[in-house]
Amino acid sequence: METVVALFPEPRQAQAALQHLQARGFEREHLGFSLSDVVAEEELAQASGISPEAGLPSGSAGVIRGALLGVLAGLALTFPVWLLLLLIPETRVYAHGGVMAMWFGAVTGLVLGGMFGALSGSDHGDYVKLLRSMGIPAAQAEKFYDGLKNGYVMVIARDQDGRRADEALTIMRRNGAVRLEDALGGGRLQSERGTYADVN
Repeated sequence: METVVALFPEPRQAQAALQHLQARGFEREHLGFSLSDVVAEEELAQASGISPEAGLPSGSAGVIRGALLGVLAGLALTFPVWLLLLLIPETRVYAHGGVMAMWFGAVTGLVLGGMFGALSGSDHGDYVKLLRSMGIPAAQAEKFYDGLKNGYVMVIARDQDGRRADEALTIMRRNGAVRLEDALGGGRLQSERGTYADVN
C-alpha cells in the first residue's frame, strides 16, 4: 500500500481535496484527515463524510517522558527551598524538613507527570508513529506533525495497489496543499509518499 500525506492551511481546502479524491474513486475508508481543533475536525468529518485519523497509541514513551519531567519539576520547586534552609544559619535546623520536601516533590512529580504523560498520549495518539508506520521517513513525519500542531489540516490518502498515488498527489496539490517550507520554514516537500505493509 502506498500513502500520500499533505498539509492544508484551511479545512475547506482539505474538504475539497477529500471530495475530489472520492469523486476520482478513492474509497472513503482509505482517506483520512486530522487537525488540532476538535470542533473544526468534527465539522470537517460531517461535511466530507470522512472519519478523522487517530494517531497510534504512544505506548510507554509518553508516560516515561511525563514522569521524568514531573520529577525534574518537583525537584526544581523544592531544591531552592532546601538550599535556603541550609544557607541561613537560623533555619538550618529545618534543613532535614527541606530534604523531605524534595523527596515528596519528586514522588509527586513522578506520579502526576506519569499521569499527564499517559493522558497526553491517549487523546489523539502519536501521529509521528502513525506516519512512520505508513512508510513516511521519521524526519518528514515530525514535520507533518509540527504542521498539524501549528493549525494545518493533515490529509492522508492510501492507495491499495500503489498505482494511483501520483493522482492523489496531483489532486492534493490542485486543492491547496502547502509546501512544508511554507508551513514550517524548513522543509522541501509539498507532500510525502510512503509504502507500508497492510497488516489488516
